[in-house]
Amino acid sequence: MKQPYIIVLMFIAVLWSCQPKSTVNNTETTAELISIDLNDIVKRGKIRVVTDYNSTNYFVYKGRPLGYQLELLQALSNTLGIKLEIVVSNDLQKNINSLRNGDVDLIATNLTITRDRSNEVAFTEPHCITHQVLVQQKPDKKNTSSLNNHLIRNQLELAGKTIYVQQNSAYVTRLRSLSNEIGDSINIVEIPDYEVEQLIGLVDNGEIPFTVCDDNLARINLNFYDNIDVETAISFPQKIAWAVRPNSIDLKDVVDNWLISFKKTNQYKRIYRKYFINKRSTHLVNSSFHSIKGGRVSAYDAIIKSESEKHNFDWRLIAALIYQESRFLPEVESWAGAVGLMQLMPQTAELFGVDTPTSPQENIQGGLKFLIWLDKRYTSRIEDPDERLKFVLASYNVGPGHVEDAMRLAEKNNKDPYLWEDNVDYYLLNKSKPSFYNDPVVKYGYCRGEEPYHYVTDILERYTHYKNVITD
Repeated sequence: MKQPYIIVLMFIAVLWSCQPKSTVNNTETTAELISIDLNDIVKRGKIRVVTDYNSTNYFVYKGRPLGYQLELLQALSNTLGIKLEIVVSNDLQKNINSLRNGDVDLIATNLTITRDRSNEVAFTEPHCITHQVLVQQKPDKKNTSSLNNHLIRNQLELAGKTIYVQQNSAYVTRLRSLSNEIGDSINIVEIPDYEVEQLIGLVDNGEIPFTVCDDNLARINLNFYDNIDVETAISFPQKIAWAVRPNSIDLKDVVDNWLISFKKTNQYKRIYRKYFINKRSTHLVNSSFHSIKGGRVSAYDAIIKSESEKHNFDWRLIAALIYQESRFLPEVESWAGAVGLMQLMPQTAELFGVDTPTSPQENIQGGLKFLIWLDKRYTSRIEDPDERLKFVLASYNVGPGHVEDAMRLAEKNNKDPYLWEDNVDYYLLNKSKPSFYNDPVVKYGYCRGEEPYHYVTDILERYTHYKNVITD
């Protein structure tokens, strides 16, 4: 079984070697620097961040977005009082260009602070210290008595060796420097579209000889790969930081001060222990419900995919809604009497032909029919499907009557009744106040508007996380 993987990886490597040398050698032209700083970000109302996808920094487990970088970023955005928008990329040069041209405001990956990169980005206060290690396969168990004789322990022994790493990653940069340091060549094979853990898995299976990763990530992988050795360091201890644009002076100042303070808190210590020290957390990564290991959001993915496809829904959107409604518990019942995965009220279940609400398939079928029915209510008035989805989700949660009330209030107050953010959502949020629900245009009275307001935001944020890390 080893040969096919090696052939595929070598084929990928050959294809990339046929590209212009500037791509392979990571000398891609650096993007022109745009001027965006903290004040612009606050006015926008959200900070855009790129991070990488692996088993510690950013992933989904049982439908819930998790990760060391994600939790740090959530804490930062909460402090700033703005929304967090995350995109995913493991391509370092692409991330630097996205930062400089204004597509993102912050690179939140395990960036080692180097002089060369300081010409392109401004590094923040370090958030941790680590070093890079060689990942190699242990020798056959019969040879454990001479373990070190079969393993590379001196960096000089890497001369002439072939090491597989993510294309355009920090590991490529380090291996090039190491090649210069030892005065000999190292054959670096850059593989696009492979995550660190995938390459580690190939080493564990003997499909490739070596890869490289950060020590803290390597230690996590020792818990579920039996055949790897990660004891050979290929770098000195290095400061790990985020990066902002060199001209984002105010943003850098705020992030630096926040990191200095936050690293002293119990919250930071808990986050660090959770992902890098606490062995009880390592079972997450070895689960089929982990987005890297198994790619499953729930035990009902097959049903969600099948039923969603029938009605042209992205199954990840429906999964995000189901997580919000029931945490994927098919027999859960709310205080109001809603039942099942999509929390159908008895009258709704009856209307859409659901005889057994606790049946996952029937419940999902009924929930999707309800979503379609709601969508048709707004189709003629709100043409943009992405915008209309916000009205549909709010209606699913609180009922279309209250959403229609909020639309009438928006129109009365010279706001756009067909635009959700900062228009209709404001009036729905405030519909628990007498001055709003007693207005003559309101037909359905009091509404605890905070719940549908956050419901829409939470589902769409979770949907974005799912799209970031789950490709199908």
